[in-house]
Amino acid sequence: MNCAELRPLLQAYADRELDVANSLELERHLKACAGCAAEIKSLQALRAAFQSSELAYRAPNPLRKEIRKMVRASADANRIRESQWIWKFIAAGATVFAILTLVFRPAGISDSDRLLNEAVAGHVRSLLADHLTDVLSSDQHTVKPWFNGKLDFAPDVKDFAAQGYPLVGGRLDYLGGRNVAVLVYQRNKHFINVFIWPVGQASSGKKAVEYLRGYSIINREMGGLRYCFVSDLNEKELGDLVNLAGQ
Repeated sequence: MNCAELRPLLQAYADRELDVANSLELERHLKACAGCAAEIKSLQALRAAFQSSELAYRAPNPLRKEIRKMVRASADANRIRESQWIWKFIAAGATVFAILTLVFRPAGISDSDRLLNEAVAGHVRSLLADHLTDVLSSDQHTVKPWFNGKLDFAPDVKDFAAQGYPLVGGRLDYLGGRNVAVLVYQRNKHFINVFIWPVGQASSGKKAVEYLRGYSIINREMGGLRYCFVSDLNEKELGDLVNLAGQ
């Protein structure tokens, strides 16, 4: 079976609802297809994010008081159970809204803004799902060869531990409809995701700084590759890493 035939099964596999025969067929395919494997990781990260307590919705006090009043006013056990279901529905709806707002773009968004949203979503996913790296190493000579055969380009991997930005490792991700390399660096307690993919034309080398949902994003094209740096670091410290990468 090819990617087109297996792609409709990815969601069921991520939700552990796929039958044994199709699961075995899909697992054989995932070992050979980096694109489908990256999509499975993204779906599994999203599933884990749904279960994160950090995304739990806390209702405002007026709503909480009103619900308690409704419960106290009724001695009917069924009424109490219904109120509890309403509460769970509100919490679940708020969680779904938070995830959809984070992952999906609104209608009419530009390609550039879509990429920024996807990059920030990928950064947040990696932290929520505790999946920063596929290869955990500070050795650039370990991380760089790991990408061989998994991408149609070779990312430049450098360690900047001496300058205060140690390399943590690397992973594959999916951005803008294609597989991308991600290098992960650390600055004190802050993590930086650097998404890398080829560009179709010559680079100007000019930096572009953006801000989205409290994160700093710096885009830069170097040596025919697009680099997207994402972190909650301030602009200056993130810019210092960008400058180091460009040397």
